[in-house]
Amino acid sequence: MAKQSDGEADREEVPEGAAVVPVIPESAGVHPLFLAVFHALVFLEGSSEEVVDPAAADETVQYLATYLQRLSDDDLGNLREDLKRLTEHARRQKWSADQQKLIQDFLQHYGIREH
Repeated sequence: MAKQSDGEADREEVPEGAAVVPVIPESAGVHPLFLAVFHALVFLEGSSEEVVDPAAADETVQYLATYLQRLSDDDLGNLREDLKRLTEHARRQKWSADQQKLIQDFLQHYGIREH
């Protein structure tokens, strides 16, 4: 896989039905590992059956959720901070209501403890 400038994907190569969110710049202050997981989850759960095999996507999402549920208290605190930063970025960039809801519901949706 070739590295894209500034993380931008070549939009001409993205197939119809692929779920993506805009690239989040480094200046948003969100940890890059979380952004990688976030983008993967959006793609796997939101893309059409023509783009991603549903059974494979579901299994992969379950594994990702399982790993996220293992976060230590410190890591969970960091994730909460990343979600706050990402929420603010999404608001400033005027992301759609659906995209913003993905962020707001992230912990609950993936069964990550919220206490």
